[in-house]
Amino acid sequence: MPSLETLLVFAALSLGLALTPGPNMLYLVSRSLAQGTRAGLVSLAGCQFGSLAIMLLAAAGITAALLAIPYAWDVLRLGGAAYLAFLAWQCLRPGAAPIFAPRPLPRESTARLFGLGFATAALNPKVALFYMAVLPPFLDPARGDLFLQSAVLGAVQIGIAIAFDAVLVLGAGGVARFLAGRPAWMAAQRWVLGGTLGLLAVKLATEGRR
Repeated sequence: MPSLETLLVFAALSLGLALTPGPNMLYLVSRSLAQGTRAGLVSLAGCQFGSLAIMLLAAAGITAALLAIPYAWDVLRLGGAAYLAFLAWQCLRPGAAPIFAPRPLPRESTARLFGLGFATAALNPKVALFYMAVLPPFLDPARGDLFLQSAVLGAVQIGIAIAFDAVLVLGAGGVARFLAGRPAWMAAQRWVLGGTLGLLAVKLATEGRR
């Protein structure tokens, strides 16, 4: 099992992922505003099942790579650092798209809402890259089965994503109105999040081999 320190640091990274705008966030906000809270929650369930599928596939692939390929840990560690730096730039770059920029969506059935949510997450490169690049450096062969460690860390990320996205869906209209009238707050949030992700990228890049 991962150590408590590992779980806390990974939870912080997972929160950073949840706060970074991407296809899942924009889809859930748009769907909630277009079709209501229930539709947003059904879409959220689909998104998280899609993330779960990616996580399990990534955990199996990562475990095989770390056990079979020399220097795989270093390659994945540097890849994770590069991805975190990319997320930081997405937050800090001039002219970054607003987090709440929903697009009109047609009304859909419950089954289709779930399917669209699943597809949105399963095809979301942000989620796949997070599992493939950021998760591996947090695995420690000395602490037991690598697949189990991957699954536990993945469950932490999914749990945080569910909590954040549920709040987002339930308060989509109010949050959108709040942020639209407070551009300074939005700018501050972007800089704090971008700076934090940048510092974590440096830490990951300079960390030595386990």
